[in-house]
Amino acid sequence: MKYKTISLIIILCYSSLCVSQNISEREYRIKKNEFPEIAYEFIRTELSNVRKLRFYKELDSTKIIYKAKLKKDKLYYCLEFDAFGMLKNIEVLIARVDLPNDSFSEIQTYLGKNINKYKIQRISQQYVVTEESTVKITLINAFQNLILPSINYELVVSGDSDKERREYEVLFDYEGSFKSLRKLAAPNYDHVLY
Repeated sequence: MKYKTISLIIILCYSSLCVSQNISEREYRIKKNEFPEIAYEFIRTELSNVRKLRFYKELDSTKIIYKAKLKKDKLYYCLEFDAFGMLKNIEVLIARVDLPNDSFSEIQTYLGKNINKYKIQRISQQYVVTEESTVKITLINAFQNLILPSINYELVVSGDSDKERREYEVLFDYEGSFKSLRKLAAPNYDHVLY
């Protein structure tokens, strides 16, 4: 009886740790007045000829990200800001043909080994703001759509894992080397009424 109680306690503790590792992320559209004022002023002063400007808030278990999605010069951009309104990165939506062939073959090799029956849903080119590349330089590089060794490729991929179809966000560097993989949460259908 003593061993059954101890084993039950161990199993319960272990299962609670497994559940706490799940990252659930939700992105939803917000109004302009809910967007950080510093970030909005940055967009208003630095960008011109912007169309389809929309604001989003992404809640994660670890952080809050504000996104401004827009269209400029026939390209779709996503500017990501932290909770304080500081620019973190800029993503440009691209097609498969915009990826260098060597990088794409490396990406395909990784995906083929790690995700069964994968399908690429979206590809974006990511310009990250670092100490070396300031906000102004990152902004210029992103809106000129330059292919630099410092960029990353972010892919949203759907595929089978453990007999369950999921979506993943996979990050690769310029050469197609794997950087990170994150499971995306299923879409929220709370608004659907039956």
